[in-house]
Amino acid sequence: MRPGEGRRASAITFDHVSKRYEGAVRAAVDDVRLRVKPGRFVVLLGPSGCGKTTLLKMVNRLFEPTAGRILIDDLDIQSLPAPALRRGIGYVIQQTGLFPHMRIAENIAVVPKLLKWEKARIASRVDELLTLVGLEPAAYRRRYPTQLSGGEQQRVGLARALAAEPSTLLMDEPFGALDAITRVRLQDEILAIHQRLGPTILFVTHDIEEAVRVADEIVVMREGAVVQHAPPLDIVMNPADDFVRDLVGAQDVMRRLSLVTVDSVVRPLNGRHDGPAIAADSTLRDALGVLLETREPALVVVDGAGERIGTVDLGVIQAASASDHKRGETS
Repeated sequence: MRPGEGRRASAITFDHVSKRYEGAVRAAVDDVRLRVKPGRFVVLLGPSGCGKTTLLKMVNRLFEPTAGRILIDDLDIQSLPAPALRRGIGYVIQQTGLFPHMRIAENIAVVPKLLKWEKARIASRVDELLTLVGLEPAAYRRRYPTQLSGGEQQRVGLARALAAEPSTLLMDEPFGALDAITRVRLQDEILAIHQRLGPTILFVTHDIEEAVRVADEIVVMREGAVVQHAPPLDIVMNPADDFVRDLVGAQDVMRRLSLVTVDSVVRPLNGRHDGPAIAADSTLRDALGVLLETREPALVVVDGAGERIGTVDLGVIQAASASDHKRGETS
């Protein structure tokens, strides 16, 4: 049985996991104890060399731990042959890894074919996934990777990772090589896919803005160890130490406001309010700009459907920009 088979999302447990390369001065991953709950979007964040990619690659056994165990649900991944394990885990990398000699449909169908799905089921799944990632099946099915832009290739890589309906999705700097506009679009795409399909996602990045934008939880790593594990707002507002504070730029007030979304600090509606509106996923920096421009006392916060869900005012923004927040606990 594949890990997570029959489940929409799996739990991932790192039980005192370490990885030390031969001849290395220190461990690449050092005694990591971490539990990722089913269906959570968890970002591994930190500078180059902090161990985040090594930790990710141990989940699908591209690297083997020196010590400790990794479990998907209650299954020790060492109890399965590595190829069988990988067929149940989606994997997306920065370079896409598409086979250049295969058409797009063939690339997406690689794992379903290995799992011996029927041809009709594979064809249906390919079209479903191309549609899901915003590529018209009739236009893209028979193209080759070299005929696609970088963003389109990354969409196909995501579709391929989702092809066998994995309960776990690993993403290693998947959007790092893309331009800023394409990167934001694909961040929106993966958020929509996560909301719709609900897999557990482990996502590696060194970009704090990307981490805050997509994550349910952020795991900050330094020199192979977990420094802080918390929701994005806690990471930005209550950094565990000076390293995390510097990483997220917590001392820079405007940067701080650019990382906090309006919906995280929204106040309840008290009676009727017809002031200017701002989207719930806007940043507090955006809200401050509108308040200063309009000279209104407060803004009405609206969700994606245009429904009013609360208000935000200067007092909320001042509180969020203060540097004396009570420090949150790490998990």
